[in-house]
Amino acid sequence: MRRMWIGFVVGLAVVALALAGCGRDDEDAAGTSETTTATTAAVGSTLSASVGPGFEISFTSADGADVETLAAGTYTVEVDDQSDIHNFHLSGGSVDESTDIGGTGTDTWELTLDEGAYSFVCDPHAGSMSGSFEVSG
Repeated sequence: MRRMWIGFVVGLAVVALALAGCGRDDEDAAGTSETTTATTAAVGSTLSASVGPGFEISFTSADGADVETLAAGTYTVEVDDQSDIHNFHLSGGSVDESTDIGGTGTDTWELTLDEGAYSFVCDPHAGSMSGSFEVSG
């Protein structure tokens, strides 16, 4: 009887593990529920920058996709700084704009992005909160 009980418990555990893995890919299992694709925004469009409230930083197009490449030109950048321990610092070409580390709120920047490499970081946490994109002529 004891052997049958152990077999039942092991069988139940196997079924539970199999069901727990059904319908989930490795990204879901790792805690990532949504991914975005890289995009190229149109010149003159509005881009979104965000930092905080946790240890998150992003630079996205109007459709929410991460920006990886842009055409050279003028853009509006709306920055949402959600934490007083972070800042959003964008640099590259002739651009060097940032929010205050001790403050929060929203800023709007009108920026002309020239050809080259650009980066965005949280200055106090640059090792873990950063990103980059390219601007082509």
